[in-house]
Amino acid sequence: MNFRPRLSNAKLLARMAEEISSSTATTTIKKRSLWPSVLRWIPTSTDHIIAAEKRLLSTIKTQYTQEQVNIGSGPPGSKVRWFRSVSDEPRFINTVTFDSKDGSPTLVMVHGYGASQGFFFRNFDAIAKYFKVLAIDQLGWGGSSRPDFNCKSTEETEAWFVDSFEEWRKAKNISKFILLGHSFGGYIAAKYALKHPEHIKHLILVGPVGFTSETEHKSEWLTRFRATWKGAVINHLWESNFTPQKIIRALGPWGPDLVRRYTSARFGTRSTGDVLTEEESRLMTDYVYHTVAAKASGELCLKYIFSFGAFARKPLLHSASEWKVPTTFIYGFQDWMDFQGAQEARNHMKVPCEIIRVPQAGHFVFIDNPTGFHSAVLYACRRFLSPDPDNYSLPEGLTSA
Repeated sequence: MNFRPRLSNAKLLARMAEEISSSTATTTIKKRSLWPSVLRWIPTSTDHIIAAEKRLLSTIKTQYTQEQVNIGSGPPGSKVRWFRSVSDEPRFINTVTFDSKDGSPTLVMVHGYGASQGFFFRNFDAIAKYFKVLAIDQLGWGGSSRPDFNCKSTEETEAWFVDSFEEWRKAKNISKFILLGHSFGGYIAAKYALKHPEHIKHLILVGPVGFTSETEHKSEWLTRFRATWKGAVINHLWESNFTPQKIIRALGPWGPDLVRRYTSARFGTRSTGDVLTEEESRLMTDYVYHTVAAKASGELCLKYIFSFGAFARKPLLHSASEWKVPTTFIYGFQDWMDFQGAQEARNHMKVPCEIIRVPQAGHFVFIDNPTGFHSAVLYACRRFLSPDPDNYSLPEGLTSA
């Protein structure tokens, strides 16, 4: 198989290894602190996250509601509390809901690794015209609860996300919906659809990770890199569950400046499509900082889901023949995730499957080219929106792979 992901995650960590000392201390910030923000080493809290979210979402025109959805303290029938935590306190999923006209199909949006639902802020206005939109922060990220992460295997880690999402669905009393997941959120969305296909009308995977394993990929670049001292250091950091977020926390009050430089580069001068406005960039930077600097929780899934180089330990490709839900893949033309993985999976699927590529967009296709992304989503959902879906042509500019 000829998969060639660009492995930017590994290269980014390689650069980090040259700049960061062998270990960093992290500080846990509780929701309420006796210390004023200006005196904290890490100037954030859950309240800061929600406030930053509101400021970012103030840029949209569509009315929405924000709530903390109670999902209880553990999976029903299980003697293990949520995520092997020693606490039996209820957990919450931060949720924003945009109501559309009566009868509109329900679309649930799930963010990727190191992100949160606010990353979709450029999309809510356009998509809410056609769908009832619900966007969530996965448990352990964003403004959701951040339990101690004590999972010790890939199976437990997948259950952390899949089971908590199912409890959220029950709490919201949603029976059938369209599920959209980006990157790592696409991996979780696919795993959820494999376990609970009866609830999914259609699955949309945007630049999903996790289709192939390291063995299947057989990367010559990765083999050579691992043989270097940098590769050995980064591989050790990976297996030690060292995450990029730990760098932000270690920098304390200097963390926001590093995040500002990242967002300016990724969504500014180096963006492949629509550049963020100055105001959007400022609000996005503030939001990103607070979501990544808060207590480590969901981010610690990394080593259990992926091997070094972002290859899945339990690849989705191995389950392609078990797929029971019609699926659309969406990739940016410059996406570091290779759409060939989806092509290979499609060869094994027994359900309808389409692959759409969006121009002027990278991995964050919904930020880089929101108009193209919206067109791709509407095309993917044409049988729910159009009285004549068979005559609904692929929008101009998009390509089918």
